[in-house]
Amino acid sequence: MFKFGMNAKVSIDSHGEMLEKRGLEEGGPAQQALDSEVLHHCEPYVPMLSGVLRDSGPLSTEIGSGLVEYNTPYARKQYYENNGGEGLAGRLWFERAKADHLGDWAEVVEEISGGTVKLL
Repeated sequence: MFKFGMNAKVSIDSHGEMLEKRGLEEGGPAQQALDSEVLHHCEPYVPMLSGVLRDSGPLSTEIGSGLVEYNTPYARKQYYENNGGEGLAGRLWFERAKADHLGDWAEVVEEISGGTVKLL
């Protein structure tokens, strides 16, 4: 009987290096693009009288943080209680934009990461 063996040395990137190569690190390109897309797609859904509420989104949000913020004294009330206006504007603007654009948001992250993305 004849036997032989072989050893292999495998070198793989660390978890953080793998995420970084795909642009998925915390605050990285994928998160920045997602935050920007959310703000862009929410814009027509945000109630607008003077534009201050709508404009507070991009001004108050730190792109890449994963948190989109509308910072006016009346933002919360408008989000939950606005009766709607012209076009798409009205309450629960993020939820309605998400229902209409979740696939678009996933595509943006897929383009950057090179992977398949399912957003929840």
